[in-house]
Amino acid sequence: MTSSGVTYTATDATPKSTPEPGMIRQVLAYNPQLMMVRHTFIKGWAGARHSHPHHQMVYVTHGHILFEAEGKQWNLRAGDCLVVDGGVEHHASALEDCEVLDVFTPYREDYA
Repeated sequence: MTSSGVTYTATDATPKSTPEPGMIRQVLAYNPQLMMVRHTFIKGWAGARHSHPHHQMVYVTHGHILFEAEGKQWNLRAGDCLVVDGGVEHHASALEDCEVLDVFTPYREDYA
């Protein structure tokens, strides 16, 4: 719901999707400049290597993921965060069941 420049999202009213096996996506909120997405990954999930023009902030709320970009690897656990500039090729895999909050700018039209 949007009012006076403020957007409120009730998480339980926000639909979830399964864009690929082992991943659940829930777009929590967005406007043209910013988007927050909750991703739940099942242990063993491995995303395809990809890039996009959006800047991305990754915050692990629980679990353990392996994130790879620019020939480097990061083991991310609950509380860890990283920022990926737009255009950087990257990919992640779930070493355990986990939940990640991703913030994108600008918002991703392909997710909305």
